[in-house]
Amino acid sequence: MEAPVRHLRACLGAAAAVTLTAAGTTALVAGAASGATTALSNRWYAAAPYLMPLDNNPPDAAAIMDASGLKAFQLAFVLAPDGGGCSPTWGGTAAVSSDTAVQSVINTIRAKGGDVSVSIGGYGGTKLGQTCADAAATAAAYQQVITKYGLHAIDFDLEEPEYENTAAIKNEIGAAKILQQNNPGLYVSVTTPGTADGTGWFGKQMLLEAKSEGFTPDNFSIMPFDGGFSGAASQTNALTNFNAILQSTFGWDQATAYAHEGFSGMNGRSDTGEYFTQADFQTVLDYATSHHMDRFTFWSLNRDRQCSPVDNNGTTSGTCSSVAQSAWDFAKYSVKFAGVTPPTTTPTPTPTPTPTSCKTAWSATAVYTAGNEVSYNSHNWLAKWWTQNEVPGASQWGPWQDEGAC
Repeated sequence: MEAPVRHLRACLGAAAAVTLTAAGTTALVAGAASGATTALSNRWYAAAPYLMPLDNNPPDAAAIMDASGLKAFQLAFVLAPDGGGCSPTWGGTAAVSSDTAVQSVINTIRAKGGDVSVSIGGYGGTKLGQTCADAAATAAAYQQVITKYGLHAIDFDLEEPEYENTAAIKNEIGAAKILQQNNPGLYVSVTTPGTADGTGWFGKQMLLEAKSEGFTPDNFSIMPFDGGFSGAASQTNALTNFNAILQSTFGWDQATAYAHEGFSGMNGRSDTGEYFTQADFQTVLDYATSHHMDRFTFWSLNRDRQCSPVDNNGTTSGTCSSVAQSAWDFAKYSVKFAGVTPPTTTPTPTPTPTPTSCKTAWSATAVYTAGNEVSYNSHNWLAKWWTQNEVPGASQWGPWQDEGAC
């Protein structure tokens, strides 16, 4: 994800990095890798919103699933160690090899029938493509992540400053191709900044690198925000322009280009002060589905809740959206893209009390003693002491105690 307030997406509070033992690239066999689970349909991985599991006040994934119907999450971000090296970490500090915290989140999601993709890169930090010697070494580092978590999907988020580095992008695209070949069925997305023209010069160079290597992922997604965008119309225009770039780069017709195109938005207030509301998301969703696009996602679930105050004092937050919303409103658009109807929130009905039967009707001539019960005026009454010809409820201090309607 790209933006001025990019530390919201780049920084992860976590334990110190631990040096990993280099691992060779091995094919993923579902069920054999640690934590592997049955794969979801590609449509779910294409709809997975980003979630930072270790920072930005991580929300409860299980609660999101229950409230929105979401099944897939895009966990972010895997980077090179802050001190350098070619081994995968969460946010540059928490070694994947010794991780238990993210694994616990994944286990929770899978126990409820969901699954995850892992995103590598993002804005900020040092990327493995920048530190590993070549594409094979970069792929070997990412393979450790795939094997550790039994992944069926992976996202290459290629942004500044990495995507301005020709050698780094060559390593990343080359690694993506190796992983795709060595892990049959692996869903691979490539995410890059968007502009009004579709994507900028560095994004186009990345596409040309993919073409030269003969690499075709499931989709190339652009992020049409933080670039002078204003609402959904500007985003759909950028998607149309990006489609033309895909056609000219790869020689695809329009339909094939859309089938390999994705959208990655930012819910609520962007880093540069743009606002994208639920209505904007619906408009882009309609565009994506009507053009048979391959991916619809957003940054981020950590932000998919209302700020207090709503506008968050005119700043962009990593933990709320800065627009009026109910929790997980934006996640429901991902659910719709996956082809599922999100659950509706209905209030729990107040149980209708079982009617109490009425006691024998009060009589003006009868004598009552403490503990006797009668009914009068559709209420039951309890005698507090000896009484005769005193109407129940006639006096606050009288002999009758009201036991409620009957």
